[in-house]
Amino acid sequence: MTKKQIIRINDIKIGYAGSRTDHDSEALQTAGRLVFRKTGIRPGNLRIAKKSIDARRVNGKRNITFVYSVSAEVEGLPDGFSDPGIKVCADAELKFTMGSARIEQRPVIVGFGPAGMFCAYVLAKYGYEPLVLERGDAIGDRIRKVDRFVKDGILDEQSNVQFGAGGAGTFSDGKLNTRINDPLAGFVLQTLRTFGAPEDILYKAKPHVGTDVLRNVVMNADREITRLGGEIRYRTCVTHVGNRSVKCGGSEIPYMALVLAVGHSARDTYGDLMGSGFVIEPKPFSVGVRIEHLQEDIDKSMFGDFAGDRELGHAEYQLSMRKGNRGCYSFCMCPGGVVMPSSSENGEIVTNGMSFRARDGKNANAALCVSVHPDDYGDTPEGAIGFQKRLERAAFTAGGGGFKAPVQTVGDFMRTGNSPPYSGFTKIMPTYRDGSVEISDLTKLMPDFVTEMLREGIADFGRKIRGFDDPAAPLTGFETRTSSPVRILRNGDCKAVGKTGVYPCGEGAGYAGGIVSAAVDGIRVAMKIMEEYSPVRV
Repeated sequence: MTKKQIIRINDIKIGYAGSRTDHDSEALQTAGRLVFRKTGIRPGNLRIAKKSIDARRVNGKRNITFVYSVSAEVEGLPDGFSDPGIKVCADAELKFTMGSARIEQRPVIVGFGPAGMFCAYVLAKYGYEPLVLERGDAIGDRIRKVDRFVKDGILDEQSNVQFGAGGAGTFSDGKLNTRINDPLAGFVLQTLRTFGAPEDILYKAKPHVGTDVLRNVVMNADREITRLGGEIRYRTCVTHVGNRSVKCGGSEIPYMALVLAVGHSARDTYGDLMGSGFVIEPKPFSVGVRIEHLQEDIDKSMFGDFAGDRELGHAEYQLSMRKGNRGCYSFCMCPGGVVMPSSSENGEIVTNGMSFRARDGKNANAALCVSVHPDDYGDTPEGAIGFQKRLERAAFTAGGGGFKAPVQTVGDFMRTGNSPPYSGFTKIMPTYRDGSVEISDLTKLMPDFVTEMLREGIADFGRKIRGFDDPAAPLTGFETRTSSPVRILRNGDCKAVGKTGVYPCGEGAGYAGGIVSAAVDGIRVAMKIMEEYSPVRV
């Protein structure tokens, strides 16, 4: 009996012919014909595995094309089959061997962002009954705290956009694109789909969930982990990581396996770890501003006369440039979204982007970030965190308090001289806290190298997307939490260097960047624990 295999047919290009054309069906038919021509096998169960839009100009003309990958089942594929356009897919299931050592305390996971969530889910699924300690609130209470902060400027330092069920990604666009090429990414997407994410995350090249849908996904993950025997304790902040136990307020919890999935904003935890002998090193990160445009202007610039067609959706962009060893790039672009107040400490301003599933807001926004190297801040973990905090505090002061953010138009920002004029807002209104902003001179708040690279980046991106350098576009300061500024060193089995039973994990530990890669790292750590210990229950 011949074995069934899953293959993927890549780089199938279908020219856009208007919203009434069934481009997906055409792609499936093209893929089927291609497989039969190259193998003599008629494939079955064809489905879209990935779909992206190429809207680049060719020879000065706009040429919108859908680029597909199609998966299919085949029987009888010869051993050693090789073709550049057809790939035999690896199995995305978890593969590991359970250990035999007895685990006397259930695994403890600090943090319930993507890394902690997926680590907990996998451990619970296989009978390890993990205990999750999350400093913030469960999703319902967390939403209320964030809404209060946006409306009234009242911040809960333990439960906010950075901390609480789902982590920082819960109040973002919910992007699931990743640059890692790991079969576990497929497991992550399938699991998110099971928890209630839309089906199109399984095939879109730039999948997004939307913050409104992602909240339900997080709630369903919580329920499933609990049903499988895990426990999640909210409003439980770990104040000290000791040898074989952690302190949470007045209580102490023992551990044999401790997963530190604390997120990139847990500065108090970083301080405790540095004082407890953990090996922590500084790493490169980025800082910048949020730029806003009218979404219809971005759509017209990228799609031309096809702008507004439902099948194309809203246009997205990803831009970058380099000068020497420093880069400027767009990050976390949110079509039809808002600039989100994302502070986790009083006296500091942090911004991020957020959009709902429909992406139906008036503005597009994205971070414009400049790379920061260790020698920019003294090459120490304390220097890295201090660099972020100085920008955040400067923004708070410039905003005049009350979590008003400093904002400057592109026209003013690009104008050189000691005293650029302060223009009001015209066609593009800032969305941060419904316009709770203060017009400021951002150039006086940032290091010179950040200002210079942002100016060069805006000019360069304006040549790539018409209107990107619109003088009326608002710039809101500051985006500082693009990634963790430090890395908690671990060895090949994912254990912290020089420590017993501690597993630094995810974005906060410096081993991921985004929802999917953090979730993958959480799964990887869970498998390391399972390979050492037998489950609490079968």
